[in-house]
Amino acid sequence: MKLILTHPFCPHSTTPRMKHLVSALLALCLLAAHASAADVAALATEDLPSLVTLYQELHAHPELSLHEEQTAARIAKELRGAGLEVTEKVGGHGLVGILKNGAGPVILVRTDLDALPVKEQTGAAYASTRIVKDVQGIDVPVMHACGHDIHMACFVGTARAMGRLREQWSGTLVMIGQPAEERVIGARLMLRAGLYDRFPKPDKAVALHCQPDLAHGRIGLREGHAAANVDTLEIVVRGVGAHGAQPHTGKDPILLASQIVVALQSIVSREVKPGDPAVVTVGSFHGGTKANIIPDEVRMQLTLRSYKTETREQLIAAIKRITRSLAEAAGMPAEKMPEVIVTEESTASLYNTPELVSEVRRSLESVVGAENLVTVDPTMGGEDFAEFGITKEKVPLCMFRLGTQSPEDIAKAKAEGKPRPSLHSPFFKPVPEPTIRTGVQAMTTVLLDLLRKR
Repeated sequence: MKLILTHPFCPHSTTPRMKHLVSALLALCLLAAHASAADVAALATEDLPSLVTLYQELHAHPELSLHEEQTAARIAKELRGAGLEVTEKVGGHGLVGILKNGAGPVILVRTDLDALPVKEQTGAAYASTRIVKDVQGIDVPVMHACGHDIHMACFVGTARAMGRLREQWSGTLVMIGQPAEERVIGARLMLRAGLYDRFPKPDKAVALHCQPDLAHGRIGLREGHAAANVDTLEIVVRGVGAHGAQPHTGKDPILLASQIVVALQSIVSREVKPGDPAVVTVGSFHGGTKANIIPDEVRMQLTLRSYKTETREQLIAAIKRITRSLAEAAGMPAEKMPEVIVTEESTASLYNTPELVSEVRRSLESVVGAENLVTVDPTMGGEDFAEFGITKEKVPLCMFRLGTQSPEDIAKAKAEGKPRPSLHSPFFKPVPEPTIRTGVQAMTTVLLDLLRKR
């Protein structure tokens, strides 16, 4: 940027005194920026021991989606301790913390609260050993296998830092703890509960997420489509039960369902335009009770992934068409036609707003350096943070990716051609101290820049 100041009485000249003033002002601005960065780094380091303890406690006591009662209460307590005004039970176990600090923009920061039904195998001293009942009443293990415990620790550290650095920013901070991200319904529940009506409407929204193939101290960023549309479908395939030795007396739903599974694989390969990302996965198939009984029903669960709205609609329409056509070919009567159900566990693709990404990029470069800020590939994973940007308010969004592993482990895995344990793996184990420190510094710096006093 080129700065030209001229004498007020001579528009084409610059006096030595004015040059001196400009130099002094620029020096003060640089000093303030350096002081701010030093303040953020100092606060992140000072709080690190307590944040690591918080992370370990959250990791050892995970809760499934829609059951995050104790987790939400703990985060609410931490936010109050940081000076925020907190409202709980917003869309289930969602919580909203507000920190008003004069005139200025409203910025929303989100963390997720829930864990997964995964049996932990990391060997960590603070590993989860919890067994709980899921929504079907079945005992399941629970683990923070997606890094939400890291997210919460960074979230709390950021809240503390922003509370202590109020003289450096102006505006309103809206910090939300969102339930049920793993079922991609929590954001929608909070919005339905009046998030944008009961609380200050955000001008922009930011979030971070763990990235298992990045070294700690590195951050990933992506503008545009960063995560996929997610649709969860259930297919109920009906038949006519019979003895296994007399199949001609019934209509076998297991055979029909098997044909459906195979036929669905042709949708992406033969109906979706090449180069247009799409996934159709049948992840659950349940039918029958005994070897010699043909059942009268099979239930399947599917996950669909895409980026474009029209591709999303194409996948669902094709599944309905193929399922019904195969049932008709099998001679199923009209009352026995399969049922395709699109469930609530669906979300839109996450689109990182390019203009906001540019702002966030400048902030992140000042924290980790340009050499440690990498462009990551879009993922077919889902993220219902997207829901906060598709309401009528059209709030710009940006989610960045936080490295979690030691550089040595990343280099070793690359040399051996072996991928690191992924998100949702029972072996996923972030390195807490440097990951949390970087996360707090990164998010706090982003917020200070977005809310900088003008």
